[in-house]
Amino acid sequence: MEILVYALYIIAFAMFILGLSGLTAPKSAVRGNKIAAAGMAVAFVATLIHIRDTSSWLLIIAALVVGVIVGIPPARRVKMTAVPQLVALFNGVGGGTVALIAWGEYIDSDGFTGLHVTSGPVLPLVIASLFAAIIGSLSFWGSIVAFMKLQQILPGHPLSVGRLQQPLNAILFIGAVVAAVIVGIGSASAGASPIWFVAILILAGILGVTMVLPIGGADMPVVISLLNALTGLSAAAAGLALNNIAMIVAGMIVGASGTILTNLMAKAMNRSILSIVAGGFGGGSGGSGAATSSAGDQVAKSTSAADAAIKLAYANQVIVVPGYGLAVAQAQHAVKDMAKVLEARGIEVKYAIHPVAGRMPGHMNVLLAEADVEYDAMKEMDDINGEFSRTDVTIVIGANDVTNPAARTDPNSPIFGMPVLNVTESRSVIVLKRSMSSGFAGIENPLFFGANTTMLFGDAKKSVAQVTEELKAL
Repeated sequence: MEILVYALYIIAFAMFILGLSGLTAPKSAVRGNKIAAAGMAVAFVATLIHIRDTSSWLLIIAALVVGVIVGIPPARRVKMTAVPQLVALFNGVGGGTVALIAWGEYIDSDGFTGLHVTSGPVLPLVIASLFAAIIGSLSFWGSIVAFMKLQQILPGHPLSVGRLQQPLNAILFIGAVVAAVIVGIGSASAGASPIWFVAILILAGILGVTMVLPIGGADMPVVISLLNALTGLSAAAAGLALNNIAMIVAGMIVGASGTILTNLMAKAMNRSILSIVAGGFGGGSGGSGAATSSAGDQVAKSTSAADAAIKLAYANQVIVVPGYGLAVAQAQHAVKDMAKVLEARGIEVKYAIHPVAGRMPGHMNVLLAEADVEYDAMKEMDDINGEFSRTDVTIVIGANDVTNPAARTDPNSPIFGMPVLNVTESRSVIVLKRSMSSGFAGIENPLFFGANTTMLFGDAKKSVAQVTEELKAL
């Protein structure tokens, strides 16, 4: 039976990796998810065989049923605009689960003293459990704060205690580590008081809150990815403590992929992960005027759907830049319909995707793929930036910070040095927005007042549909 268990685990691991590789493209993402889910089912069956105790089977299956009942309805009903919140919440649940597993292992082994009567290296198991407790609790509460920021229950702008923020975080971290050391030392004798393990969970949880609160909304995609990586690492540590190979491998896959993604996104913003964790920018409220700049006498030029259609009709190449506003308006299908009309006229349409556009990694890719936009038409920032100078019309739909030229031209801008989409190099730029409000970073965008920029105000979905109708009438 042991050979069968290991064989099933190997099959499950292969399916995890195959499923992850399928997530590299929207076309294969659904298939990749299904393969990975099937792999988890195989690992689940292997674990039941490994346990053998049928009384434990009942508890595990009961928990599985509860998870299905609680998890499936929100996943099916959630709108695309709320997917980042759902991802943050589900990720947090994973971290919280790991923290509870570590606590359960502590109780079950009588303060880890029970581990010393078993064979094998004990210290690594104790350290792994304590690591899982700290990181799991931190990830849970940090993810809850990220969820609340994305859901706008909490303000999106940084919330901190100023210069005391980093010393406070350091004290909380040191406190959690000290409590963990006390528990670890106690495990070799009579066991430390349970209050010390509770202190680990509380201090690490408060640290998760104080780490994410000072991070602004503009950094949320990076934060979600980082917390996801931490949850994976804590799951791997819990797997080590439980001697569960499936948890170790799955956790390491999630931790490694999340770490790589976090690093890539931080580089895309030209910022270090430490600078983001130390306190990001974002979430300030911008001006709400329809056509004037808070900076002074600059005036944005309004346009109409008819004028926008004329510009598009005489273009050779059009680039669409999607942002969170597209997600809010659910305009992806309308954009696809407009692109069909343009392509029928022989006009090439491409989509410029910034790595941190939206509220989570790959947010814009998911939206466009939902509307059956060809993956080859979605161009990453490095691949598309050279195209703008040869583009007749660029349509910016709800994107703010990722198109802000101040990142290249204004050393005093908080986003200076961050790579952005060079939309200002286009012959003409049409920006679709509800108002002149700033983006999630709370920074005014000079693009809106550019000489070659016009603003089409209104709901993005309705505006795109109107432009499409005008194109058909030409």
